[in-house]
Amino acid sequence: MDKLNFITAGMPLATDAKLGYDSAFKVLKDLNLDGLEMEFVHGVRFSDKSSKLVSDAIKKGFIVTAHGPYYINLNSDEPEKIEASKTRIKDTARAAFNVGGYSITFHAAFYMKKDSETVYKQVESTMKDIMTDLHNEGIDIWVRPETTGKKTQWGDLDEIIRLSKEFDRVLPCVDFSHLHARHNGIYNTYDEFATILDKIGTQIGTYALENFHGHLAGIAYSEKGEKHHLILEESDMNYKDLLKALKDFGVKGALVCESPNIEEDCKLIKEFYESI
Repeated sequence: MDKLNFITAGMPLATDAKLGYDSAFKVLKDLNLDGLEMEFVHGVRFSDKSSKLVSDAIKKGFIVTAHGPYYINLNSDEPEKIEASKTRIKDTARAAFNVGGYSITFHAAFYMKKDSETVYKQVESTMKDIMTDLHNEGIDIWVRPETTGKKTQWGDLDEIIRLSKEFDRVLPCVDFSHLHARHNGIYNTYDEFATILDKIGTQIGTYALENFHGHLAGIAYSEKGEKHHLILEESDMNYKDLLKALKDFGVKGALVCESPNIEEDCKLIKEFYESI
């Protein structure tokens, strides 16, 4: 990637539903935004028509990522659910790769009352199966477990960095709002954001900052972690210091805005970033 791109989580709210992606990319162009994250949260359903529209938009310079279904748990107690989870991740990768997408992300697992090392080994094993299958199919795309917002979910920063070091095409998707919520209010200062970026660059390599995928929104949280997303200006999320850190570290890739007012906050953060 040659710069940091600002993209919306799904189609902008102003999209004409009848026109779908055709309208979505026109809205993004009018707002001077850089692309979108396809939201396959309820299943990977992607028509030929939609696929062509997204592919054409990517050829014109838009950046497109994809978010896998919510029904993923690589640490399920039921083997059939693990297999279904692996399939959902691979289907997401196939759909994104086939249109020329940049990256995919997903929530990998729940702890299920097991210790973190046991869960790590399970996630690592299933990721090995996933990455082997994708490699054998010629599916070459960044595959990214996302940092999660609840303490019951596997996926703190250290766990995902550790996993990323095991596979050539696996990198973190850093959801800064999730980290802020997961840790009940920390990870919200310039120095804390810098610590996150420094850890990624040092432990994985600078290529992880040059091929970055992150999420940002306002967020409500409790001691148990994430509750729901908020508009940035209606939250305590210190997005200005985050954007300063991203610029100072030369981060390139895609930053996905997940605020409820999607394109408004996406435009807000892009304009602030460009003003720094």
